[in-house]
Amino acid sequence: MRSDDASALAASELIADVDRLIDSIRVHPSVVVAFSGGVDSAVVAAAAYIALGSGAVAATGTGSAVSDRDREDAQSVAAQIGIRHVWLNTNEVRDANYRANDGRRCYYCKSHLYAELHRWALQNGISTILSGTNLDDLGDYRPGLEAAKENHVVSPLAELGFRKERVRALAKYFGLSISSKPASPCLASRIAYGEEVSPERLRAIESAEAFLRTFPISDVRVRWYPGAIAKIEVPRDELHLFADRERFEQVSLMLRSIGFSEVLLEPEGLKSGRLNKLLPILDS
Repeated sequence: MRSDDASALAASELIADVDRLIDSIRVHPSVVVAFSGGVDSAVVAAAAYIALGSGAVAATGTGSAVSDRDREDAQSVAAQIGIRHVWLNTNEVRDANYRANDGRRCYYCKSHLYAELHRWALQNGISTILSGTNLDDLGDYRPGLEAAKENHVVSPLAELGFRKERVRALAKYFGLSISSKPASPCLASRIAYGEEVSPERLRAIESAEAFLRTFPISDVRVRWYPGAIAKIEVPRDELHLFADRERFEQVSLMLRSIGFSEVLLEPEGLKSGRLNKLLPILDS
């Protein structure tokens, strides 16, 4: 097959997937999308707006673990799509089960989010809650999916078999500005299991990551480990940016000034879900 023929086939298959996604949403009279402003939920919101127009709403939870950066992205992307956007105060940090930060923290977090979405949907005559869960998410440890099932949340991307790579292609098709945005888990995911989630720790993590983004790095996580130890994760091919002793001391001083006791650099580089490795230890 010639390259131009292959490109034409790929384009037609992408358009077919766009149509499938829109059609899968159009069967609902009205929807509210659990909208983080990330790639997955943005694709669902864009398709929902095409399918239902004013019958589609994007809703973003404003819990303590949502960074200002992600809130800004959510507002910007919703405006780009044209979909109505609302903010919902979820207050999961008031839940002792959530603060305890055991292996089911995500379940408690999503339970609060979906309960608030369900309440809002009932008050506003919305029939269905949608999420941006894709097929790859189903193979990861995500107790929040249990909360989604309990609250009858519909996940069109997963139901259609769309993996993350396909979702990014759909985002590019829709012209979304965040089509290449790295995964952006909530701030609480940086805190080691068994360490309490508190607003103060979440703000320290957010401030640390915001400072590190002033350096020429593509992505970053600052993990909170027992004893208020910070471990910085950046992509492996960017570790050299912190090899300079003076630069790392500058970073260390800043992080210690906002509440960390010690600052380390993860030599293996950034890995999403790294703290999940500790779960078997906690369960034993």
